[in-house]
Amino acid sequence: MKENDGSFGADVRFLADHTEVHVLSRGDAKVALAPAYQGRVMTSTTGGMDGPSFGWLNYKVIEGGVLPPEARQGKLEEHIFVFGGEERFWMGPEGGQFSIFFAPGAKFDFDHWRTPAFIDTEPFESAAKGEHSARFTRRVDVCNYSGAEFTFDIERTVTLLDRKAVETTVQGTLPATVRQVAYETDNRVINRGNTQWTQEGGLLSIWLLGMYKPGPRTTIVVPFRKGPESELGPKVNDAYFGKVPPEYLVVREDVAFLKGDGALRSKIGISPLRSLGVAGSYDADLGALTLVTCNIPARHDRYVNSMWELQEDPFAGDAINAYNDGSPAPGQPPLGPFYELETSSPVAELAPGATLQHVQRTVHLQGAVSDLDAIARSTLGVGLAEITDVFGH
Repeated sequence: MKENDGSFGADVRFLADHTEVHVLSRGDAKVALAPAYQGRVMTSTTGGMDGPSFGWLNYKVIEGGVLPPEARQGKLEEHIFVFGGEERFWMGPEGGQFSIFFAPGAKFDFDHWRTPAFIDTEPFESAAKGEHSARFTRRVDVCNYSGAEFTFDIERTVTLLDRKAVETTVQGTLPATVRQVAYETDNRVINRGNTQWTQEGGLLSIWLLGMYKPGPRTTIVVPFRKGPESELGPKVNDAYFGKVPPEYLVVREDVAFLKGDGALRSKIGISPLRSLGVAGSYDADLGALTLVTCNIPARHDRYVNSMWELQEDPFAGDAINAYNDGSPAPGQPPLGPFYELETSSPVAELAPGATLQHVQRTVHLQGAVSDLDAIARSTLGVGLAEITDVFGH
């Protein structure tokens, strides 16, 4: 691999050596897209080609390319190609009786877990390309763990937002000295089969995941609706990979803090009853505040349950997730390391021709601490001092 200085330009040049890249641009705000990787946002910057690159890229896997099936045996790529990228299109559920990551009758363990090719190795088609937006499409046929078959179209549009749209997201005027890059993805799934999707056969969700560079002073922040557990359920679900230790997770009355250092595999989820449709992170070393927003769930919305087990309630899943990478087992290397902010759509019993839509915005901001502090308070409900102090940063 060529020398990489961590800049957006270096990442774009590296990507262009291995796959098609389309760059959206508004002055110094830029976003790099890769059609072959399902139209994912690979990285972005507030500072032009020489500015910092926010997305985590797996240089080794990108450089190695997609291996033929016979060459994947015994390797991680037998299960998933971890290309990286700061927003990728996935679908759920991952586990349970309606999973699309496990074949019918398979054990719910890593040996039998396979990422479906349409969100792993197969490209999306470029339907339109412009200076500020790009649209991608894909026709999919997939079967779930229970044997139900789905035929659908995916339509994904990525739009680089202007400063006015960013001010709408941060709920106030953006100081001229604050550098920003922000994009919105409009993701749609259209039932192209002849039958309606049903709870009995299983339902699907749109799942968006963003991989970012970890740091020793990076903290993930997820605010949530406060209220009694008797009414709203647990504040945070931290049962994905075992209970998260207190030195990595702090849960208060209406906000959760998770370390984003890439040194301990841990994941949390916020239920639709608790979700406020926003999550974020602050990298104190880079001076970068990241915000991810999506629609606030309605009380009746159902979300897929991705736990790796046969489930009593397969539609009692989380609306927002955050993940910190780390070793999956003693002596094993991490997948990255990286950290992730994730949002999901509710499920829908789609009739033929009907559409499921999920829209997400991602915003990166750099500037004076006082300016970012005000934005953090208005969007996440906590200031930068509280964020950096919670783990002694």
